[in-house]
Amino acid sequence: MSTFAADLRPASALSTWRTPLVVIACGCAIALLSFGPRSTFGFFIQPMSREFAWGRDVFGLALALQNLLWGLGQPLAGAIADRFGSLRVILVGALLYAGGLVMMRYASTPLSLDLGAGVLIGFGLSGCSFNLVLSAFSKLLPPEQRGVALGAGTAAGSFGQFLFAPFGVAMLDNFGWQTALMVFAGLMLLIVPLSLALRTPPSTSADAAVADHQSFTTALTEAFGHRSYVLLVLGFFTCGFQLAFITVHLPAYLVDRGIPASTGGWVIAAIGLFNIIGSLSVGWLQNYVPKRYILSIIYFTRALSIVAFISFPVTTLSAIAFGAVSGLTWLSTVPPTSALVALMFGTRWFATLYGFAFVSHQVGGFLGVWLGGIVFEKFGSYTSIWWLAVLFGVLSALINLPIVEAPVRRVVAQPA
Repeated sequence: MSTFAADLRPASALSTWRTPLVVIACGCAIALLSFGPRSTFGFFIQPMSREFAWGRDVFGLALALQNLLWGLGQPLAGAIADRFGSLRVILVGALLYAGGLVMMRYASTPLSLDLGAGVLIGFGLSGCSFNLVLSAFSKLLPPEQRGVALGAGTAAGSFGQFLFAPFGVAMLDNFGWQTALMVFAGLMLLIVPLSLALRTPPSTSADAAVADHQSFTTALTEAFGHRSYVLLVLGFFTCGFQLAFITVHLPAYLVDRGIPASTGGWVIAAIGLFNIIGSLSVGWLQNYVPKRYILSIIYFTRALSIVAFISFPVTTLSAIAFGAVSGLTWLSTVPPTSALVALMFGTRWFATLYGFAFVSHQVGGFLGVWLGGIVFEKFGSYTSIWWLAVLFGVLSALINLPIVEAPVRRVVAQPA
């Protein structure tokens, strides 16, 4: 307990209530709430498109913008959190997220949908999603606890997907998409009090390690000059491409093949449920198996599961089975990826450097959602995007193998 207390003391000498269990529980709750609603947006495509006579490319562009701006905003949110602490970043992110959901509720034109679902929710996610939670865990918890905590935080996001997918479908069926979005907006405000437990100290804390006195510019130069970090960032692109495409377009893909919309909700829920197992298992396994091998296996397994899914007729059973297999590898890339960033460069600029890795992830997400909508409207099929996801999976499996799992060698520590 004394080790944890020492880690938490710089954030607030009076925060004796912030035990490790409280920190992890509140962080997991934030991850659950922030990840849950966005995992349901694919179910809004058809009812909103019918009401406003939009094609799937319109909704696809809005959610593609969301993924892209979530990624582009992540390094900025991370840098602010690293410099001034995480509390204000999470607070602003939650308010933007809630505002975006409200604006999405009143959207009646493609532009207003882009602003609400794309811009506001995208930037909101960059401030209050599990990325900031994982950063806070890395700063507030000792190294021997981080692997399991990172896995728990990631699993909590998946549990949010498991809960919100059937809940979202039920809300849509019984109350309509407008009410569902307003309920989601209200739930986002719960993040505000929860964020108090994740307050981290500013970087000017007097007890910061001398080795951590590194400038922002020096940290970026060091990271992007480091071969293993670049490979890690490139591989993370595939994760975003596959996850975003499946989350947004899989429900409609299933309906196109005669599968009920409610089944799509259970498929997305199955992904979230099984990813709890995958994320927790990987969080524990990375203490014993090289992280680069774990990442390579995850990407290759995803590629194989997609090939199997699209090569046979789609049934309710095969769809749920695909959701289960996908869930095991869904966000399980996050614990080893974030742990490798912390291992290579320490925690001083962790949120920033992981944020730049996440940009690559979200650029992939942008392309997956956007291209999915465009290709479907042009050809009436998602086939070429499915095979592109397979190709990216194989390439990322190979890209991660040469990563060196060791701290970067610094000759002289740079002054802040």
